[in-house]
Amino acid sequence: MRKANQEIKDPKIIEGILSGARICRVAMTDGRAPYLLPFNFGYREGIIYIHSAPSGKKIDLLRENSSVCFEVEQVARVIPGAKACNWATLYRSVIGYGEVEIVTDFEGKKQGLEVIMSQHGAPELTAFEPKEVDRMVILRLTITSMTGKQSGNWDRESGS
Repeated sequence: MRKANQEIKDPKIIEGILSGARICRVAMTDGRAPYLLPFNFGYREGIIYIHSAPSGKKIDLLRENSSVCFEVEQVARVIPGAKACNWATLYRSVIGYGEVEIVTDFEGKKQGLEVIMSQHGAPELTAFEPKEVDRMVILRLTITSMTGKQSGNWDRESGS
């Protein structure tokens, strides 16, 4: 990381960002060009869970190359400045790499959906309609490496 003073080294903070965020962006390889998509997701113990339709461009790309890059951020706020280029953003983010497995078995999909529902504030909603579960797959992104970063003014301005 170029700005070492902005690196988040505390694993608990990185875990907090991953378990508290609502959107995860995943970049896949489409030939020579990147293909980036935002997803709502769930995170638990080094794995990101995403629900998906069982076919389409992302599924085709992941079947060809399961290696991905992901990004999750926790944006606190934009701080206006008195003039252009004096504005700042308070943020924390996690960027990492991993491998995606396409989960098709009912129990694996149910487990992924439970993590997603918990991430979004409804851990008690675990009665999934089998018909609905059958129509989807779960993308299980196993994180192989990641780094956390925060704005240089995070501690001073965020109150943490």
